[in-house]
Amino acid sequence: MCDRSSRQESDSLRNRHGVVLLITLVILVILSTLGYTLSVQVATRRHRDRFIIDYAQSQYACTSAMKYALASLTDLQPQLVSHPNEPDFSDIFAMTETQYQELLAEVAAGLTGEERSFNETNRSRGVVSTDVNDANGADDALTTTSTASVTIPGPYGPRWPLVTAPLEFEIGSARVTVEVEDENAKYPLGWALIQDEKLQAQANAGFVTFCEWMGYLPDEIKGVREDLGEVAKVRPFTIEFKAMSVAAAAPPASLRSRVTRTRTANTKSTVQRTARTTVTVTEQMDQQNAAFSRLFHSSLIDTEIFTRPSVVSSSRNESAMKYLGLWATRQVNINSAPRHVLEAALTFGSVADAPKIAEAIIQRRRVQPFSDIEEAKKDIFRYGDAIEKCQSFLTTTSTVFTVRVTAVSGAARAVAVAGVSKEGRKVKRIAVISD
Repeated sequence: MCDRSSRQESDSLRNRHGVVLLITLVILVILSTLGYTLSVQVATRRHRDRFIIDYAQSQYACTSAMKYALASLTDLQPQLVSHPNEPDFSDIFAMTETQYQELLAEVAAGLTGEERSFNETNRSRGVVSTDVNDANGADDALTTTSTASVTIPGPYGPRWPLVTAPLEFEIGSARVTVEVEDENAKYPLGWALIQDEKLQAQANAGFVTFCEWMGYLPDEIKGVREDLGEVAKVRPFTIEFKAMSVAAAAPPASLRSRVTRTRTANTKSTVQRTARTTVTVTEQMDQQNAAFSRLFHSSLIDTEIFTRPSVVSSSRNESAMKYLGLWATRQVNINSAPRHVLEAALTFGSVADAPKIAEAIIQRRRVQPFSDIEEAKKDIFRYGDAIEKCQSFLTTTSTVFTVRVTAVSGAARAVAVAGVSKEGRKVKRIAVISD
């Protein structure tokens, strides 16, 4: 009996210890869960606060950099360069990734050959290289030229459509990049909205040419044209302007001075003369630029199809949006436009001959950029009449530019894009759009 009683007491004691251990474990689990939840909430709050700070800094840097860029544009003087012995940028948009890499390899091989020739010439003159980092010698280094460091120069030197090399600097903790693009090197989307019966057929043909180059199917092109037609109903795109007289807004009553009083035997009335003002061509163009800049960057334009990639790779991302002018430009620069944009513009002169004229322009500008359209008509005299017909749609000097500012601070990123027109040192802002 004694042994049995002692065993029962021992079992009861173990059960109590087990209950205590279980309760202790439950408490520890609850405490660890509370601790984890609290640490996650603190980390989330800290991350959110950090992002708010980074976002504020990126926005401030973006705004400051945009003001600086717009102020600095007065000193910008874009200079076209000739590149007779270098690949042309005109057809890169239509190349497959394999074709593009082969082109880069050819450029790398050409640069390597030039550098090797330069090095051998220096050796023959007794000039010794002082590059202490070249441990394997110049020849070995030249044979390992990578296509990753090779770029196809654009009409101004940097890659198309950049006018100058991107400017990078820091404002506080934000890293800022400023890029200036040539808008006259792109297809003006406003051309697809032209309602003039004399130009509509050529405009439609040019838009189809552009879309076909970008790989759109006929049904897709038809859908895009229908969507743009709805935008044209809001406001048609005008190419030619004339000075016009319009009624001026009525001044406040306290400022009215021109009053003619007509008296009769029984009544007394006051008649105000209607003032009129003249709206100049420049003012009308500025108004249209501002209006279509808002329309083209609004929800009225379905940009999904335009942003659809036609070529996607680790080195580039091609889409129609990259080649569309969204700042109500009316002319294409024949010195800086790629092939499909040139062909679309030249359809206003001749739909059938546009590809041939574009090829002639591309080959000529590689040797030396055109100084004016008259020079183009003389040098490409075979198609002089066609160039004459579309002369109002062409230019040799770009006057509309995009200023893109990107500021990155931590995980926050701010982007602002401004469209500006520039003639000489006079810079006029069209619109500024922030993302």
